[in-house]
Amino acid sequence: MAECIQINKKTWRIEDGHVRFLLLCGTEKAALVDTGMTTRDARQIAEKLTDLPLILINTHADPDHIAGNPAFDTFYMSPAEEENYRAKGGAGNFIPIREGDVIDLGGRPLRIIDIPGHTPGSIAILDETNRVLISGDSVQDGNIFMFGKFRNLDLFMESMRHLREYDGLYDEIYPMHGSFPVGPELIPQLIEGAQQIKAGTASYTPESRFGMEIALYRFPYAGFLCDLP
Repeated sequence: MAECIQINKKTWRIEDGHVRFLLLCGTEKAALVDTGMTTRDARQIAEKLTDLPLILINTHADPDHIAGNPAFDTFYMSPAEEENYRAKGGAGNFIPIREGDVIDLGGRPLRIIDIPGHTPGSIAILDETNRVLISGDSVQDGNIFMFGKFRNLDLFMESMRHLREYDGLYDEIYPMHGSFPVGPELIPQLIEGAQQIKAGTASYTPESRFGMEIALYRFPYAGFLCDLP
């Protein structure tokens, strides 16, 4: 069963096994950010926490982030993520969001930042009022999936460099996996790790995931699950 943990008066994290999703409230409406892996009742969970009109924003479309999407007629998602979403059996109509778009919950603007790499349409969300960056899967201290279709390590590095342009605008990062929260210093560390993988200077351990033989590159700050070199 999902565990709801209140962060502050207007923010909750909902822990769904090894993944989490978030509920953000403004003065006019509330936003679920993702809907978890097994929580098909994600909407009902959120509606027990707030009476505000509820919208859904997906950071990306991997299966562990969209379990509760069918309860929403529409939701916000990057158009670059549609193929990934439909390939996972995702249904419903999405409202396209792109770099620079702002979704205002009422005194709580959420700025969209495109960060492709983990998936083609991965986004981060800058919660400007609370000085928080919501990073989806791309910034975390767990193992970042970078193997198989839809993953691109070069784009991931570019996206991490792009996030550096927002340095100083947030104090904490809310990832959907791993420790919660993490600090901004993790982003340059991830860039360094990805560079070592690309250069062939990082060591790896062979692993098997979803019937695929892959490489786990584990650094002190995070891991990368990649195609075998």
